Amino acid sequence: MGEPRLIEISPVTRVEGHGKVTIHLNGNNEVDEARLHIVEFRGFERFIRGRLLWEVPVIVQRLCGICPVSHHLAAAKAMDVIIGVDELPPTAEKMRRLMHYGQVMQSHVLHFFHLAAPDLLFGFGAPAEQRNIFEVLKEQPELGRRAILMRKFGQDIIEATAGKKIHGTGAVPGGINRNLPIERRDAFLGVIDEMEEWADAALALARDYTLQHAMLVEGFASFPSNYMSLVRKTDGALDLYHGDLRAVTAAGMPIFDRLDYSRYHDVLVEDVRSWSYMKFPFIKDLGPASGWYRVGPLARMDTVDFIGTPKANAARNELMAVTKGAPNNSILVNHWARMIEVLHCIEMIRDLLHDPDLQGTELRATGERREEGVGVIEAPRGNLIHHYCVDERDQVTYCNLIVSTTHNNEGMNKAVKDVAVQHLSGQAQITEGMLNHVEVAIRAYDPCLSCATHALGQMPLQVELFDAAGGLLDRRSSAT
Repeated sequence: MGEPRLIEISPVTRVEGHGKVTIHLNGNNEVDEARLHIVEFRGFERFIRGRLLWEVPVIVQRLCGICPVSHHLAAAKAMDVIIGVDELPPTAEKMRRLMHYGQVMQSHVLHFFHLAAPDLLFGFGAPAEQRNIFEVLKEQPELGRRAILMRKFGQDIIEATAGKKIHGTGAVPGGINRNLPIERRDAFLGVIDEMEEWADAALALARDYTLQHAMLVEGFASFPSNYMSLVRKTDGALDLYHGDLRAVTAAGMPIFDRLDYSRYHDVLVEDVRSWSYMKFPFIKDLGPASGWYRVGPLARMDTVDFIGTPKANAARNELMAVTKGAPNNSILVNHWARMIEVLHCIEMIRDLLHDPDLQGTELRATGERREEGVGVIEAPRGNLIHHYCVDERDQVTYCNLIVSTTHNNEGMNKAVKDVAVQHLSGQAQITEGMLNHVEVAIRAYDPCLSCATHALGQMPLQVELFDAAGGLLDRRSSAT
């Protein structure tokens, strides 16, 4: 028997934010433990205190440069409650929804084509220098062109509704600060058919990959879990902007249903662990061992009753048929689910663009002040909770945020260990391809590890193997 060893992957690549993975091997080179560590500390819940309620929707979106709209809208929804507004004017409601569908579309397209596609097209063990968007563009230039233009369409929707593509100001407490000019509407309608055609093709790509690699998909970081999402209040359909909370077991049985999201703290507990800056939520009645759950595109497919747009609903039915209607537990199926949601977003955008309410002039509502408000939305990566208390001077006194990646924390850690056991146990030497399998499992969740903006730059993957005494045994870098 040899000495125990530690493998470290730092940083995890092709995700938003900074994180690392540690894998502990025993003397037989078997995986004893594997963990995803979030090594950044942001502190938004603390330094938002004392800021004015009107500032919050603009400030908190600085958490993220990839999904700022999600934080912008979740905070605005919470502030709606605080200023006493329970129902927005139709123009405000629909402009916010349009903004959100543009956001979800562009984020899903970015992840699928820029971050995940290199693994899917070239293989998890392909040379590191091949697994990037530039090689995708070389190999399939038309696919790459469509990816860029689809994301641009989503960003243009955001700009038209929020004022800017990143960190806009469109949503304000009680409503919105602009409507959609006719000329912008007509420009979007001029390309919507092309967007739908391309979304159909992207969906087919994700579906066909999943079905053609069924043995890989079913055996890769596939394990049962609970699932949670918003569902539409009236009929349990998919609703990315608003609804009630629903959670189901791995068998699809209800845990809680039609729960007003302002009562999230009645059913969820946020656990902490010493080795991560990210919390570990679980369902209170089930406890930390069995109460953890997953959120995101696949979780939404598993929890909703149907999708309210025809093409996306037909696509979901095809996905659910794989498991005969039961929840699908295979993490790689997230990619298929994302492309279903891209198609759904385009269908919803089309419907909204034809709605004359987008040119309405009643943009805001007012009501009787309250001290506390909760706003919940389905962000691209899953359920997003914003909870605030505000004093009589309009200053924030309390802030609690549960972001999508936090909900998925336990699931990501279990995926890391599952893949590490499959691909590293019994291996004496490190290969970059083996380690990329671990990263593929993390990427399938599309995590936003810091929910923060990062500059583009050189950040090579560096992995070092140490013996139990701390001696360096091996070192590998993607940059060499």
